[in-house]
Amino acid sequence: MKYLKYSALGFFVWGLLSTQFSCDYDMLMPIEEDIIPTDTTEMPPDTTEVGEPCDPEVIYFEADVLPIFVSNCAFGGCHNAASAQDGVILDNYADIIETADVEAFDLGNSELYEVITEDDPDDIMPPPPNVPLSQSQIQTVSAWILQGALNLMCDPDAEGCDTENVSFAETVQPILENHCVGCHGGGTPLGGINLSNHAGVKTVADDGRLYGSVAWLPDYSQMPQGGAKLSECRIDQIKSWIDAGASDN
Repeated sequence: MKYLKYSALGFFVWGLLSTQFSCDYDMLMPIEEDIIPTDTTEMPPDTTEVGEPCDPEVIYFEADVLPIFVSNCAFGGCHNAASAQDGVILDNYADIIETADVEAFDLGNSELYEVITEDDPDDIMPPPPNVPLSQSQIQTVSAWILQGALNLMCDPDAEGCDTENVSFAETVQPILENHCVGCHGGGTPLGGINLSNHAGVKTVADDGRLYGSVAWLPDYSQMPQGGAKLSECRIDQIKSWIDAGASDN
């Protein structure tokens, strides 16, 4: 790829140095096939404001898309504002649109979509040994582009927060996948903390590091690293799951 690819040497050096960049944190208290996108080309309303409930049919940039890139791409040595590898910045809406070659309503001409769906390990983003985006994450990005790649916002807690019907598979795992697994996953997860499976998550749930980090409690590293604090609803849902025994449900 011409725009977002690394050289093979760049991948190797990046892998060696990754723990020194912004996925790094205070180790004293560590926390933790082809995609066929849904055709959602009808443009959603562009007047959404914070405080308005989220429409489940609409992809919201701040809530759904940005966390994927902050966790998997926008850190030191890669695509945050300070590093801007290959001139690409993926930590805010304006720069994603301007530097990552996103064409609204058009996946075929959006290089951002092309690189996250590459089959060639030399071209795919994120590059090995990092965890590739999941099919669910790719589907989210593709639907966002097909809906016009808009900077829509909503309030995920506007209609209340369900902390009673919380499961690992349906609630906790998707939160961690979008916000944490980019650093804490793959063959060499940061700090040896693997949040890509239940066993790894339960370890840091049982010893208090998971909740302490996502709730930004004193003496814990604030997670997501380099990203916004999770909503109070998501934090409460994680706590509810932990308090119920952190089971693999």
